[in-house]
Amino acid sequence: MAAAGRRVGLLLSLFATVVAVSASNGGVNNRGVSYDSRSLIINGKRELLFSGSIHYPRSTPDMWPGIIANAKKGGINLIQTYVFWNGHEPVQGRYNFEGRYDLVKFIRLIQKEKLYVTLRIGPFIQAEWNHGGFPYWLREVKNITFRTNNPPFKYHMEKFVRKIVDMMKEEKLFASQGGPIILAQIENEYNMVQAAFGEDGKKYVQWAADFALSLGIGVPWMMCKQQDAPGPIINSCNGRNCGDTWKGPNHPTKPLIWAENWTAQYRVFGDPPSQRSAEDLAFSVARFFSKNGTLANYYMYHGGTNFGRTGSAFVTTRYYDEAPLDEYGLQKQPKWGHLKDLHRALKLSKKPLLWGSYSFRKLGKDVEARVYDLPSKKVCAAFLTNKKADRDYTVSFHGVNYFLPRHSISILPDCKTEVFNTQRINAQHNSRTFIRFVERKKKKRWEMYQDHIPRYHDKGIVHSPEPLELMNMTKDTTDYLWYTTRFKLQQEDLPWRKDIHPVLQVASLGHGVHAFANGQYLGNAHGSKIEKSFVLQKVMNLKRGTNHITILAMTVGFPDSGPYLERRLAGIRSVAIQGLNTGTLDLTANGWGHKVGFRGEKLRIYSNEGVSRVQWTKAKSNVPITWYKRYFDTPHGTDPVIIDMSTMAKGLVWVNGEGIGRYWVSNLSPLGTPTQTVYHIPRSFLNQTKNLLVVFEESGGNPEGIQIFTVRRDDICTYVSEYHPGVTKSWSRKEGQLRSVVEDVKPESHLKCPDNKVIQAITFASFGNPSGVCGNYTIGSCHAPQTKLVVEKVCLGKASCVLPVKGEVYGADANCPETTATLAVQVFCGRK
Repeated sequence: MAAAGRRVGLLLSLFATVVAVSASNGGVNNRGVSYDSRSLIINGKRELLFSGSIHYPRSTPDMWPGIIANAKKGGINLIQTYVFWNGHEPVQGRYNFEGRYDLVKFIRLIQKEKLYVTLRIGPFIQAEWNHGGFPYWLREVKNITFRTNNPPFKYHMEKFVRKIVDMMKEEKLFASQGGPIILAQIENEYNMVQAAFGEDGKKYVQWAADFALSLGIGVPWMMCKQQDAPGPIINSCNGRNCGDTWKGPNHPTKPLIWAENWTAQYRVFGDPPSQRSAEDLAFSVARFFSKNGTLANYYMYHGGTNFGRTGSAFVTTRYYDEAPLDEYGLQKQPKWGHLKDLHRALKLSKKPLLWGSYSFRKLGKDVEARVYDLPSKKVCAAFLTNKKADRDYTVSFHGVNYFLPRHSISILPDCKTEVFNTQRINAQHNSRTFIRFVERKKKKRWEMYQDHIPRYHDKGIVHSPEPLELMNMTKDTTDYLWYTTRFKLQQEDLPWRKDIHPVLQVASLGHGVHAFANGQYLGNAHGSKIEKSFVLQKVMNLKRGTNHITILAMTVGFPDSGPYLERRLAGIRSVAIQGLNTGTLDLTANGWGHKVGFRGEKLRIYSNEGVSRVQWTKAKSNVPITWYKRYFDTPHGTDPVIIDMSTMAKGLVWVNGEGIGRYWVSNLSPLGTPTQTVYHIPRSFLNQTKNLLVVFEESGGNPEGIQIFTVRRDDICTYVSEYHPGVTKSWSRKEGQLRSVVEDVKPESHLKCPDNKVIQAITFASFGNPSGVCGNYTIGSCHAPQTKLVVEKVCLGKASCVLPVKGEVYGADANCPETTATLAVQVFCGRK
């Protein structure tokens, strides 16, 4: 233990030297980034860091400025992103840093907004991204084992990481050079797999740490979910409640960093909807900062879209749509606004949080105070916490009574004034609406091309005695691999009874299959994220003589987690026919033909250049293995554009050759509904007119039902009671002291329309005890009838308005026994 301690101390000293040397090369004013147990220290200054994950390939470059600006407006001062190896080097030695993969441009835009960057280089990232970020070609390197003390893997990992680091250095993007990158990450959640590699796992972690430190970037490195992070590498937490579940850094000189606070949950096809309330998210962050945390990252702050085939196994095309900025980059309220208010309250507490002494006080069984006091500056901040999920409390602190709603934290930036409570939302709410784009009928003429269903003796078929493994065949160039075989039956082999039919049985390692017998579609089956293997059993008709069985097998993204990713398998394992007079016929060793992908894929018929390479005919519905196409004009305006695929089953969508992503409407959740039906079409993919829309449908659907919509968040709401604290912007720090910037701090309802719109209609207004959510409010038994008239007078025709939250203004009955003294308002915003 003593030797290990000396080693840690030596490495920490080495790290400080590396930072100092790098900073000296970066200019007089750039002192790089260091840290102590309290916080990161950026160019000599401590910072409270409110971070948000935004992944550059999951949106388009034209969206980046707006997304980054919205994050900044929400109080974010640090943007976190992974680096996507398989996007940057899809073919060995051929690099791509253009379009959605223009990493330097993305970081420059962040720098332009004067925000910091955390660069999670990995290069393993997981991230629900195809193959965890590893390019397919890496699987084919001789004698390779991913993420362990394996020389081939370490060689390629080192080469790519150096490529990224050298690029950042050349562009002077590290903070030690005057750039925005203040923190970098090597590896990712390695503790999750380390035990599988035994001693080689420990050696690999140490090698990765030493390698990272040798790069001399002048900013700290971290390893998330790596409790034994070596030397000066900072170990950090991932999860929903790191303020309570994490035991903290593995060395007293390291700060508390929360690398991933999940703002909801990513979804896989077949899942029910995901949600995480703004109140619970705010509680978790306030809790973390109350316990010495100074950097918390929202994963995701904007999730975006898994375009094309970039999502990992079974993951939906939409990614973290419940984040503070939704899939389209629109503010999801009240989550965005409530967190903004939280960040402001924490910033008002900055000085005591970063420099004060910490103390803990028990205020009751489930309630407590965590206090940061800096007597020399006469500043103090307190966090009053009610941990009980089903009980409110009133507590006494410094001689004053404070009401703490269930599962909430009140922030007192001066140890006296409550400026924020995690359970009391002052921010406005909104709801999302989809507006159908009405097109001219002649533009909606669908055409189809049915792709070829191969047979054993077709030209270009790859033959083998048994079915071959899918991933090794497709090499991630397509989701699809055809398997085909043929066999002969005599009349006496066929069932004699009319109530008995042959049954095709296919055992698959994942992820899905469609089956055909003599060209007739039999049906499909699939696995799931949890259990990828499955068995298809379908009744079929066979004939005397030669019969043909053709199976279309597929992956729905490569796996992204766990040890030995390079050894994962998919595709057909065995095939048999049951129900014959002569017993079960095992076809597994019958001799199989294989064909990768479709003719339409190879000819790129989804692109403007390739669309004329096949003969298109008038479209029919419910035809398997079929391509559909039509053209459409771009909806007017700037609202995000989506496509509704509700009438289709499973496949892929392209617009002007750009992959929109996988759709899988036929995979229903336990609630009986699809996980995702609408898909984002970025406006940068569109021409003004004549956009080519191509859909590849696997099993059959009705293309006539596909519709184009635009997306808005023009229905905005407020839901505030007389018991809420005043809005956080009522307070500021002046000469170190907390001061009110308004004459009378009291609860108020603030409404503000987006995009230069004005309030055109009041669709709901009630003071008393209203209930429901934005878009679905109902009045209660204590409703004040004058509420709507008052709101109309104050708000109609205005871009924003402020409403008092006071019963007498609305003629409310203060003696109504069930009143909650709450104002609920919903308005519609439109163009002037």
